[in-house]
Amino acid sequence: MNMKIISAKKILPGLLAITALMNVITVQAAEPVMRCGAGMKMDSRSDTSSDMNMEGDHDMSMDMQGGSAPADARDPHAFADGYTHDDRFPLELADETYFGMLMFDKLERVDATDPYTAFEAHARIGRDYDKLVVMTEGEVENGKLGESMSGVYWQHAVATFWDTQLGVRHDGGMEENRDWLGFGFQGLAPYWFEIRAMAYVGENGRTTLAFAADYEMLFTQKLILQPAIEINAYSKSDAKNNMGSGISDVTTGLRLRYEFTRQFSPYIGIENLKMLGNTADIAKTNNEPDSDTHWVAGVRFWF
Repeated sequence: MNMKIISAKKILPGLLAITALMNVITVQAAEPVMRCGAGMKMDSRSDTSSDMNMEGDHDMSMDMQGGSAPADARDPHAFADGYTHDDRFPLELADETYFGMLMFDKLERVDATDPYTAFEAHARIGRDYDKLVVMTEGEVENGKLGESMSGVYWQHAVATFWDTQLGVRHDGGMEENRDWLGFGFQGLAPYWFEIRAMAYVGENGRTTLAFAADYEMLFTQKLILQPAIEINAYSKSDAKNNMGSGISDVTTGLRLRYEFTRQFSPYIGIENLKMLGNTADIAKTNNEPDSDTHWVAGVRFWF
């Protein structure tokens, strides 16, 4: 019993010494953290003081470089000569401005058995979203207008590269002229194909579809090769005008032009007209060829 008491008396001072040592170690470990925090606070105060000095230097430099404007200086917020945007001079954005253009896509001489002049043109006026478009194409032989087609359309933008068209078309210069109500679209397809597709409704339940596409291949910025294709189809035969039902004809062409300017470019090319189906049968019945290939030379211009 006495030995246990003696042992406890010997152990207790050791435990107390260990506890004291641990406290010392803990305090010494905490002191660098406190110094770091204090240092950061000191640095923060130093940065603030530095910023204040920089601001002061900036203000001083501005005062040195600037100063009051001359008495006769122009007000930068005033309009020149006192003009302002009021009711007489309203502010117009690009999509609120009217633009107009007349373009002759084709004005060419055709080297056929009986040479003739062919033309294809369109004019448009309007804003970015809505335009009035007038289209015409036809043939002139011996000073007389032959077969021709004219149309007036309202064109409305429905997407970045696509427009819808709604209007009327008149086919003239034939045995019996025809009038049509048409609706379709045109635009720039992927891979830079220009597309136009129209559906027309005429008298006595007649309908027709017209599709056209072309592509521009640039050899240089001025020398351009343009392949094109046009397809026409009719729901009913039109014996008076030598048109059969179904796909009536396909026209393919290849034109090489040189753009002296963007507005003026002469060209040469070759074009083939191929009649198909019932239309080809009508041509054979009338002892006429169902295919015709000819050279063309002309000019493309716009203003």
